[in-house]
Formats: sequence, structure tokens, C-alpha cells
Amino acid sequence: MSRIYSPGIMLPRSVTACLLLILSGCAQRPSREIIPRTGVWRMEMDLEGAVLPFQFQLQRPADSTWTALIQNASESIVVKDIELHHDTFVMRMPLFDSEFRGLLLSDSLIEGEWHNHLKGPDHRIRFIARAGQTHRFAGPSNGSGRFAGTWEAHFSPGTADAYNAIGIFEQGPDGRAIGTFVTETGDYRFLEGSVHEDSLWLSSFDGSHAFLFSARLRGDSIEGQFRSGTHWQEPWIGIRNPSYELRNPDSLTFLKEGYDMADFTFPDLDGNDVSPHDPRFRNKVLMLQVMGSWCPNCVDETILLKDLHEEYAARGLDVIAIAFEKYMDDSKAIQALRRFKTTLGIPYTIVYAGMASKEQAAAKLPFLDHIMSYPTCIFVDRSGKVRRIRTGFNGPSTGKHFEAYKRNLRHFVEQLLGEAAADTI
Repeated sequence: MSRIYSPGIMLPRSVTACLLLILSGCAQRPSREIIPRTGVWRMEMDLEGAVLPFQFQLQRPADSTWTALIQNASESIVVKDIELHHDTFVMRMPLFDSEFRGLLLSDSLIEGEWHNHLKGPDHRIRFIARAGQTHRFAGPSNGSGRFAGTWEAHFSPGTADAYNAIGIFEQGPDGRAIGTFVTETGDYRFLEGSVHEDSLWLSSFDGSHAFLFSARLRGDSIEGQFRSGTHWQEPWIGIRNPSYELRNPDSLTFLKEGYDMADFTFPDLDGNDVSPHDPRFRNKVLMLQVMGSWCPNCVDETILLKDLHEEYAARGLDVIAIAFEKYMDDSKAIQALRRFKTTLGIPYTIVYAGMASKEQAAAKLPFLDHIMSYPTCIFVDRSGKVRRIRTGFNGPSTGKHFEAYKRNLRHFVEQLLGEAAADTI
């Protein structure tokens, strides 16, 4: 019986503890200037029992600032906020409120912690980064192709937390694997890893989520484990089934009885009240996106909505993003939304609705029944009536699923835009 290979090795905790004590400023250390190597680096995040790896390119063009390029399959995340001071290394993620803080032990080794500030001051994950390592997971890989294809997947089966998914995996001749999971609330985005004999490893880091999937073949099925950071673990199983489908995402969230319109008033990022009934939206087709700046699936949907807005705004399409944030402090929430808007170049209105929770969303949007996902997109026709509600978003990592939705979406938007305007709002 083959085994699942360990994906990496961390430094002993005693060594890490000493280094983090130095990093925290609780001990004196000599000041020394260390310049890290440019090129490929391999990051290992310690999930307390497993290691989540990913690669990034550290770059510094002549007479320019440091940048990093984090790679997850076909996704590239450009990080421009990097600080080096003597032997201290800080790398802040561009969209999400998280950062790596560490010590340069040499030009090829960094040790420290990843801080996810949205989850609180104590949410930290230890890391080690090494220059020059081009592999994602340790251990040999092969190209048997036994995991490639479409799988019917079930997470936390037999429990109250159970949910269904579609696993989509591709495997190259060198054993490199990429893929994702499509769920009813969104996809697990860009996963990358490798296969060795009957074992599969996949990981992803996007600044908000740190995902690690491991799996092993058991005859015609898969038994796996999913870790999200250090706070969540769950089992999953898979059965090869290319025809498996999830519930229709247009059927999961719906209008409450007695409602046919979307009705709300929330402040925009400058404090001005915004409602879909405002004169500037009269006779327009509206897409109302329930979202949060902390949500990677919302980022993917936002990029698509931005493209649609640019293409169809002249014909009468507009978008209002209804943001639910994870900060207790409203000013921090607005600051995060401003950064989100600027970074993605969003041309349409964002309003702030309050704290992120399904309960809050249900209370603030009482015309909706069974809100179950960020994002959720509400389509409103020119007369102000809700015509469609789409739960979740399966983005570019899902391949044909994403392409099919884009075609369907454009067709539906053009249908709404082609309908006669009705001055009834």
C-alpha cells in the first residue's frame, strides 16, 4: 500500500519560538542588512499537522521597489506592498487584510508568521520561505492520470455540515495536478499540486484563504481531507461521475411572498444614501450584488460585473454592490471597501450594509428568502421587478462551468436590455 507523502518539513518549534521572540521585539539582536534573492521561492505554511505550500516569484527590477507574484495554477496575484528593513521582511496582500511578517535568516530563508487581521489579532500561521525551490509539494510525482476527470464529491458526509460539490481535476504527464471544487455557494478557486501513485495533494493561497486538500484512491472512489487554515478540517469523498450536477443556483434564494421588487437604502462610501428606486436608476437594468471585500469568490464575480458594466452601461445596465464587511468598526469597513474599489477599478456604486453574516443579510434585505452565500446576484428589469436571483459564483477556475455561465449571463442581460422601458419605479 502506498502512502500519502508529507508535503514539507518545518523548522523545529524551539527554533521557531526563538525566532518569533526576536521578531516580536522582546529580545535585542544585532542590526544587519540582508538582501533576499530574486526569483522563485517556496512558502510553507504550518497548519499544525500538515504543511500548505505555494510558490511566489520575488522581483526587484533595477531602481524599483520589491514585488512578488504568487502563483496558484493559472492565477497570478501581484503583491506590491513589500518592506525590507535590515533583516525584517513584511509582505502585505493587495486585496485582503493580511500580511506575512518574518525574519530574513539568510538571503535564501525567511521565517515568520502570516497574520489574517480580519479574523482577529490571534489568527496567525507560522511559515518558512526558501529561495530556489521549484517544487510545490515534496516527494516524487508521476503521470498516471488516475485523478483526472470529474468527480461527484461530498464534504463532511453524514453530518449536519454536509454539502455536495463537483471535483474537477487535470493531471499532466509530469504528475502536476490542477483543479477545483464547484459548490452551491461558490468554487474553491485555483488549486495546484501533484499526484504520487494513489495520492493527490492540492493547495491554494490567495491572501484570504489558505486551502489544503489531500486525497487517496480507494478502488473507484476517493477519500480525502480538506483543511482551511488551522481552524477547519473536514473529510470528503469522491466518486467518478462526469454527469453529476448540483441544484440550480437560480433556485436557492428567492423573493419572499408578497414581494416583486428589491427595496433597500444604504449609504455609499461617501455617506450618501442609495436606493434602487433613485431617479438615476430609473428605467435601467440593475444587477444587485450581495458581496464582501473579504470574499475571493466576490472578487471573481466583481471582475465579471465590471466587464459587463463597461460593455453594456451605455445601453442602460448598472450595478450596485451591497457590501457586508467583517469589521466591527464601520470606518475600517469603509476603508477596506475603498481599497477594494480602487484596486479592482470598479466604476459602479458600492453601498455599505453592515456586518457580514447570513443573519445580518436576511435582516437588512427582508425581501429575500434563504440567503445562503456571498456573493448573491439579483437581476432587476427596467420596471424594477426582480427577474432572477443567482446564488454563489463559480469563477474562472471552473473552466467550462464559468464559460457557460458567462454566455448565459450575457444572453440574459441582453434580453433584459432589449425589453421596453417602463416608467414605474
